[in-house]
Amino acid sequence: MREMPTIVIGFCLAVILTALPFAVVIGQWLPRESTLWLIAVAAVLQIMVHLHFFLGVGFSSKHRERLTSLLFACVLMFIMVGGTLWVMTNLYWRMM
Repeated sequence: MREMPTIVIGFCLAVILTALPFAVVIGQWLPRESTLWLIAVAAVLQIMVHLHFFLGVGFSSKHRERLTSLLFACVLMFIMVGGTLWVMTNLYWRMM
């Protein structure tokens, strides 16, 4: 089981990475393009925080198999979702 301080640190980082983009959007503090970039960067960092602090996936050699399996699953999901969207968009434009 993960240690409690590690989980609390991960939780705090996750809350900050959620609240920051939310506050920027609500307050309209940045231009639209910068806001979109901030949301994208915060989302990637959020994924990394969850993987490291909650799922125990690290970038060390000890966790290499777990990380490789996760990356392979992400590639497969990208191919399936991307392929589906490509086919559906192609069918939509052919029907018009």
